Amino acid sequence: MENGRIAIPSNGEGGLSGTRAGHFGHCDVFTFVDVKDGKIETVSTIANQEHAQGGCMVPVNLLADHRVNALIVGGIGMRPLMGFRQVGIDVYHDDQRPDIEPVVMDLIAGKLEQIRNDQVCGGGGGGAQ
Repeated sequence: MENGRIAIPSNGEGGLSGTRAGHFGHCDVFTFVDVKDGKIETVSTIANQEHAQGGCMVPVNLLADHRVNALIVGGIGMRPLMGFRQVGIDVYHDDQRPDIEPVVMDLIAGKLEQIRNDQVCGGGGGGAQ
């Protein structure tokens, strides 16, 4: 990825040295990494929003409004994945490493795969949330 904005669901304060949240819909913040000419230009964070109103599309719209081009997840449900595809955000998958920086560097280097439909999880629907 030469240019664009990457979003990473993050725990706590987020940031490049932070850790990734296991399920994107329940993260504390999203870390944004702006890439220019294949290098990290700026890093920022934004608080996740409750998605009682609007369900799974709340984070989709939030990231679309912030001009995100790519999202790195450890897990995601089919409905939000379809939403991201509709708004033109590419969703990449890495469920092995908790640290943010190494997966961002791999995405910039072209080493991460886009998530496949068979890697989608059931999501957080149903009971306790």
